[in-house]
Amino acid sequence: MKVKSIIFAIVLSAFGLTASAQGVVMKIGYTNVEYILSQMPEAKQVDSEFKAYETQLQNQLQSKGTELQTKLQEYQQGAATMTDLVRADKEAELQSLNQRFEAFQREAQTSLQKKQGELFAPLFEKIGNAVKAVRTENGYDMIFSTGVPGVDILLDADEKYDVSDLVFKKMGITPPAKLN
Repeated sequence: MKVKSIIFAIVLSAFGLTASAQGVVMKIGYTNVEYILSQMPEAKQVDSEFKAYETQLQNQLQSKGTELQTKLQEYQQGAATMTDLVRADKEAELQSLNQRFEAFQREAQTSLQKKQGELFAPLFEKIGNAVKAVRTENGYDMIFSTGVPGVDILLDADEKYDVSDLVFKKMGITPPAKLN
């Protein structure tokens, strides 16, 4: 990601030099999408819904883990007195149970990621639409994103180019007070 940021900075600098050589002034702004998301009233509901879903999956996973652990303990306690045929049958049962547990674990993780995407996609779309409207209505040529470590494409900028308050207003949210 660092290489992409450096390349982008070089391209942006070259573009800026070309634009200034032609007498074109570019209007550039930035915002922090994660910060805007954290201030949206509906984000709290979505986050609550996501956490409830996550808890439900964790409870199911814990139940399956407890079942596996109980059967394993039963096997370990009785293995010495089991015939070879019964021991082999119990081992096959434990192996099958462990495979189902691991499969459920993978499926739960995939399901959790999918649910997160489904729940948050409308919020990110709303933010994206507001950013686009702010860019168009206020004559910005570009608006960059900042605030997501490893994904930032803007490494540093003067706060006067932060359009977050305009995005909040476009979405009908009162911008939070600035901390000085």
